[in-house]
Amino acid sequence: MSTNGTDRVALVTGAVRGIGLETARQLGRLGIHVLVAGRRAAQAEEIAAQLRGEGLSAEGLLLDIVDDVQQIAARDHIAATFGRLDILVNNAGVLLDRGADGEVPPPSATPMAVLRGTFDVNVFATVQVTQTLLPLILKAPAGRIVNLSSILGSLTLHSHPASSIYGKLTLAYDMSKTALNAFTVHLAHELRDTAVKVNSAHPGWVRTGMGGEQAPLDVAEGARTSVRLATLPEDGPTGGFFHLDQELPW
Repeated sequence: MSTNGTDRVALVTGAVRGIGLETARQLGRLGIHVLVAGRRAAQAEEIAAQLRGEGLSAEGLLLDIVDDVQQIAARDHIAATFGRLDILVNNAGVLLDRGADGEVPPPSATPMAVLRGTFDVNVFATVQVTQTLLPLILKAPAGRIVNLSSILGSLTLHSHPASSIYGKLTLAYDMSKTALNAFTVHLAHELRDTAVKVNSAHPGWVRTGMGGEQAPLDVAEGARTSVRLATLPEDGPTGGFFHLDQELPW
């Protein structure tokens, strides 16, 4: 497939289930060709085929974001096939704080292995994927980068006793989202004189494997913020933290 001046190509990491899959679906419904990234090629292509069955333009892409070789292969495939990347949604992430018993350790007892494992995916791999693909995003007429964060990354809200998240502490996950928000701010500043916009998205509390069955939002609602930020107009914001059209405090 090749693109013309009006076609857009989006890559969604962690797109084989949950919010990532729904983000890919909603982008596809806007006429965007979606690269459905997953850690297993067969699964990624199976999901892409499902989206094609819904009349959308999609293909599977092998990309475990912690795998350097797969990052380069994905970049080379996109460069050879499309010549640019219009949208990158950094959706892949992990929540490792909960133990097998469902309990979350306090900050003073969070294992280093949990912290390292969380940051490896949610921060280091996400930053590296973005760095690897950025040259292709800069070739797009209106590049968009969306970092899937969480309200749990807001230091302002965590420290305010009246906040809905006050005392809701999953140290490794929360710290990783705070760090991801810092990446958003720094990269947006670096790219401020380009056509690329970089923003963090809080999807809301969504009924997924990570969010649990008690969450009030379904995946369609949870994907809307990512899709909005991925398709911002030229006068849209950059370097912000949003849920839908509401700006959140860092």
